[in-house]
Amino acid sequence: MSTWRDPVFTLAHLSDPHLDATSRVRLRHFLGKRALGYLSWNLRKQALHHESVLAALVADLHRARPDHIAITGDLTNLSLPAEFLGAGAWLRRLGHPASVTAVPGNHDAYAKIAWERSLGLWADFMTGDRGNGMEQPPRSRDDFPFIRERGDIALVGVSTGLPTAIHSAAGRVGEKQLSALAGRLSELGRRGCFRIVLIHHPPVRNGLPKRKRLLDSRGFAAVVAEHGAELILHGHTHSWGMAWLRAPQGPALVLGVPSASASPDHGGCHAGYQLCRIARNEVGWQLEVEVRGVTARLDRIAVEKRLSLSVPYPRICPTRAGSIQVRRAS
Repeated sequence: MSTWRDPVFTLAHLSDPHLDATSRVRLRHFLGKRALGYLSWNLRKQALHHESVLAALVADLHRARPDHIAITGDLTNLSLPAEFLGAGAWLRRLGHPASVTAVPGNHDAYAKIAWERSLGLWADFMTGDRGNGMEQPPRSRDDFPFIRERGDIALVGVSTGLPTAIHSAAGRVGEKQLSALAGRLSELGRRGCFRIVLIHHPPVRNGLPKRKRLLDSRGFAAVVAEHGAELILHGHTHSWGMAWLRAPQGPALVLGVPSASASPDHGGCHAGYQLCRIARNEVGWQLEVEVRGVTARLDRIAVEKRLSLSVPYPRICPTRAGSIQVRRAS
């Protein structure tokens, strides 16, 4: 295995906390799609998501002391004003905007709502900082993607959330954003950055029905195939996931995580997050991923899997149970 070289950058990735604030809203907010969503939340989903689970996960995350935290969407449930206010407060408790990056998910665009009353409240966590100063905060979906640089590590925030019809949880990047993404990935690649794309919907089919997919996943994959990316992190599926996209430097790793508030006793995929440790080595980059999940008693977080690879040109090699090692191809 390639040896590490200092410094090591540690990124914590979590997603889909689904923070509940429905008790603090008025009846007039529950119209159209929100009415069905409210029923679904109260009859089914509320039992799956627990604040105590999320609190245990965040406590462990803070003990790990990552250099940066990334959240890939669905902080809210129904895009209600009270939910955006609560989620903004939660983000600030999680960390300073300079150390926390968020991108929106489909639930954060569940219904049409003014930018300043919704995602605009989180603008500090989605503001690019390329060069020597901060860029303008995003004022609409047209201002994505944004870039946040931490040394040679570049976080590329993409928005896939948009209001959709009833029973649809699909997402779309859009032609304008794909064009901007192509240019920014190309520039960052020429500068030798380790490019981490943050996106809510998985950019691979992953067995999802069409109503939940990224509708222009082929367009996104084409951008990565031409311009490259080292790591793509997503949420949305509420489950662990690993896939690959073709890229010039070799396959780009795609990783997903479950909901950060999913109870370990509801029968689905329990809450967890991942720590991504990145450093340069003699062939380019070394990446190690540690998957951490909540236990049934919420008294500790267990290490469930580990993954190690060299970038570029990886190939997968099996190791011990629960672990995957990826080495540079010969």
